[in-house]
Amino acid sequence: MSLRLLAALPFIGILLGVPFVNRTEPLVLGMPLVLAWIVMWVVLAAAIMGLVYRLDPANRLSGEADAEVRS
Repeated sequence: MSLRLLAALPFIGILLGVPFVNRTEPLVLGMPLVLAWIVMWVVLAAAIMGLVYRLDPANRLSGEADAEVRS
């Protein structure tokens, strides 16, 4: 269940967070705050999905089965 909540974080961050940071004045690395927010969540989404993949027991078991088949 916690992996599902972790996987929902990017969805919540991008869709529900944008109205709160919808400003053009503060610039982050030369981008308006809302664009920097979306870029940050795209990068975090990739990292979070990688973490979910690593922590998912189904993927761990299939990786061990592949190792047995190869040897």
